Amino acid sequence: MEKTNVKPLGENVLIETQEVKNKTAQGIYLPESNEKETPKEGKVMAIGESKDIKVKKGQTVIFRQYSGTDIKVNGKKYILIKNEDILAVIE
Repeated sequence: MEKTNVKPLGENVLIETQEVKNKTAQGIYLPESNEKETPKEGKVMAIGESKDIKVKKGQTVIFRQYSGTDIKVNGKKYILIKNEDILAVIE
């Protein structure tokens, strides 16, 4: 796992965002409007020091579409979100 020099504070979580798939397994292309209405997913890169955080580094999570702050570190896109905006863990 890659290490970043960003350490979230409190209940914040740093997530490396993943590209939304525009094509289904059967080869059907999805319209761009579909991306705007679905939750996003990404990989947890760092977590804050709060004991209320339920996710761990390396997990893939689904989070709310319009939450957090977009940042760029070493050319990679990340989003810094609150723990409460994480909806699920993908296993």
